[in-house]
Amino acid sequence: MIRLKRAYEQPSRSDGLRILVERLWPRGVTKEKAALDLWLKDVAPTPGLRKWFSHDPAKWKQFEQRYWKELNARPAAVALLRQKIKKGTVTLIYAAHDEEHNGALALKEFLEDGKG
Repeated sequence: MIRLKRAYEQPSRSDGLRILVERLWPRGVTKEKAALDLWLKDVAPTPGLRKWFSHDPAKWKQFEQRYWKELNARPAAVALLRQKIKKGTVTLIYAAHDEEHNGALALKEFLEDGKG
C-alpha cells in the first residue's frame, strides 16, 4: 500500500515506512519531526522539471508525462522504491502545499499504474 503525506503533518504508526521523495529538505522541518526512514532524492523530479512546472495545475498532465520519463531513466532508484513497497505500507512524504498536483502524487500513480 502506498500512502501520501505532507512533511508538515504529524507522523503516525499507520504510515509504515516513511520515505521523503523530494530533492530538497522541507523548510522548517527537523529530522526528528520528519521521522523518516529513508530519503530518496533520486526519485524526485529534477530541478529543471520542478522549475518548469512551478506548481501550475494547467501544466499537470504534461508534468506527469515528463516526470514519468525521468523515472524510467532511473531504474535503480525506482527498483529500490518498489522493493520497499513490496514489504508493506509505504508513505511517500512530500513538501508541496498543493495536495492534488505534486511529485509524490505523480510518483504514486507511476508506481501503482505501471507507468514504468
